[in-house]
Amino acid sequence: MNVALDMINHLQRLLDMGGPVLLFIIGLILLMWLLLIERLIYYRTALRADIAQCFHSWQLRTDRHSRRARQVRAALIAEINARIDRFLPMIKTLVALAPLFGLLGTVTGMVSVFEAMAIAEGGGARAMSSGVSRATVPTMAGMVAALSGVIGLTGIDRLARRGKARLENSLLMEDPLPEEELCAEH
Repeated sequence: MNVALDMINHLQRLLDMGGPVLLFIIGLILLMWLLLIERLIYYRTALRADIAQCFHSWQLRTDRHSRRARQVRAALIAEINARIDRFLPMIKTLVALAPLFGLLGTVTGMVSVFEAMAIAEGGGARAMSSGVSRATVPTMAGMVAALSGVIGLTGIDRLARRGKARLENSLLMEDPLPEEELCAEH
């Protein structure tokens, strides 16, 4: 129980040091990692079922070589690819926003430094140090959020590419039509 209370006290001190922007960064990190974990769970579980269902639909088709079959195959692949790519643009946006929120914390912290300097008429070191601290903590948090997001996104992107390749490899087209049937099709 003491460990939990110590962690809460440390978190409270960190929030006090970092200012209100740090709350936004923490929220951003939580949302980003929630989405990354959701994608990981989907890729490890439901994606296999989606690919199997798609494969089953493809296998039920008697025609797997005509132009129409190619269109059906492309539609099936596009539907699953949309599921695979779900939330990826949002995650990428959150990764890009993290350092920007950190910079916002830098700016607000520097405003505090300038206010302290104005009040102290030339600014004592003590007055300036709290503002500089307020500026660096959110910057660090934003960079940590962005770096962790890039690492997570790299892994998720790799799983997404593998899933797309597995899908395309499972929906094979049959041999093309003999030449006389192709001419009749046009």
